[in-house]
Amino acid sequence: MKIERPKERIDPKALKAWRLRGAIYAFFEISVVIAYFITREVALNLPLSLGVILAIVIVIIIFLQIIVIPAVRMIYWGYEIKDTEMDIQHGIIIIKRTLVPMARIQHVDTEHGPIMRLFGLATLAVSTAGTNHKIPALTFEKASDLRKQIAYLASVSDEDV
Repeated sequence: MKIERPKERIDPKALKAWRLRGAIYAFFEISVVIAYFITREVALNLPLSLGVILAIVIVIIIFLQIIVIPAVRMIYWGYEIKDTEMDIQHGIIIIKRTLVPMARIQHVDTEHGPIMRLFGLATLAVSTAGTNHKIPALTFEKASDLRKQIAYLASVSDEDV
């Protein structure tokens, strides 16, 4: 059985943005390893083997968060805006597919942090009474256009009810 994926994809610049974010996290993770070895030498007589194991685990985590996870996220993120619903697919190990009826949408926002802004990307956030749904890494123009389109379709759905 083949499941059809949503037609739209997030912007390819998301890969660079997610990798940069992973590199920033890596800086702090490496700091933990350095702090362990400094503490081991200066203050306490901590075992070297524990520090080596910590370093190996941190290197594996850094590899995953900079190389593997962003690439896999790019593969599985998808969305599609239809007249009556919004279809969102995401996940890495567990792939989640969500259909949000336009009649349930209360408001639509765009947001962007410093890393996303650096790459000209924004996140589209859609709120319903129960939860929030996000489509990350869209260009500013695409996010703005989708925000207007969804707001219009949601208002039309409210009039039909």
